[in-house]
Amino acid sequence: MQFGVFTVSDVTPDPTTGRTPTEAQRIQDVLTIAKHAEQVGLDVFAIGEHHNPPFFSSSPTTTLGYLAGVTETLQLSTSTTLITTNDPVKIAEDFAMLQHVAGGRVDLMLGRGNTGPVYPWFGQDIRQGLNLAVENYALLRKLWDTEVVDWEGHFRTPLQGFTSTPRPLDGVAPFVWHGSIRSPEIAEQAAYYGDGFFHNHIFWPASHTKRMVEFYRTRWEHHGHGPADRAIVGLGGQVFMRRNSQDAVREFRPYFDNAPVYGHGPSLEDFTRETPLTVGSPQQVIERTLGFRDYVGDYQRQLFLIDHAGLPLKTVLEQLDLLGEEVVPVLRREFAALRAPGVPDAPTHASLVAARDAAGTGSTGTQEKEVA
Repeated sequence: MQFGVFTVSDVTPDPTTGRTPTEAQRIQDVLTIAKHAEQVGLDVFAIGEHHNPPFFSSSPTTTLGYLAGVTETLQLSTSTTLITTNDPVKIAEDFAMLQHVAGGRVDLMLGRGNTGPVYPWFGQDIRQGLNLAVENYALLRKLWDTEVVDWEGHFRTPLQGFTSTPRPLDGVAPFVWHGSIRSPEIAEQAAYYGDGFFHNHIFWPASHTKRMVEFYRTRWEHHGHGPADRAIVGLGGQVFMRRNSQDAVREFRPYFDNAPVYGHGPSLEDFTRETPLTVGSPQQVIERTLGFRDYVGDYQRQLFLIDHAGLPLKTVLEQLDLLGEEVVPVLRREFAALRAPGVPDAPTHASLVAARDAAGTGSTGTQEKEVA
């Protein structure tokens, strides 16, 4: 099972000091966070994509390309790549290039994002969001799986005799997660292709997450990829820790109360009770995270959000130390002991190459399906 952190790349005032970091500082801080994640033994770092303030991450592949050069083991991913407003040709090229630069330590999470105005900014209509997600992903898969592409759709100019370069490393495309909070259509898309489904799992109650993951698993099996319990599932989560739980609540409360997303709404106590947000001791984080398995089954990737809401870099690095030293080692051991026989590990480039070779196929081994 993979453990890591993801960032939404917000630039938020620290409510305890009133100071707002510059974009330059936040960018450098996120690079430090990613490198520290590897140093403490985490597996994955993922960064989102936004094109509006108060976020800075408009070009996640640039960030990940830099990190590829200064890390050795860290799996590099996105916590959203906008499949609706990015050109699939550019996604295909950027992530194949990133594969080569990172020696295969790359996957990506596709999503529609949560900023409505991004659609007209990139010449698209938000009312076509789901149709864009379906058509653009079908083209992306074709670009990776087929060397010479002839294609025509509704939302971009046709392609004739087009080859996306560079080709995927070792002829195997990056693994794709489809990220969603509330859209069953995205879970269906992930299931249709046999891809991973990542439930963001940071705002909604467990009952909602359970329904979404169960739907994905059922549809994954329906589409012929194997038993439902072997579908590839990832979860998000939010944590804030101190060794004493009362200290964690006291320190995090002003950040929670003033956070742009959930501030000035439910109390911290209500929010932690109704959502996966865990504020407390490392042992409480361990127990809460192990409890996720009770309603989603065995899963392959757990990412934590720890750098949001204006938290200073020093505090975030302390959170990483607690994750690496006290939380993740226990979670690895306990999840491994609980995992049912036959449940696969999270896909990596090496495992995808091995599966392709074992199947005796000459390409990525991904099923090519035409989406109506």
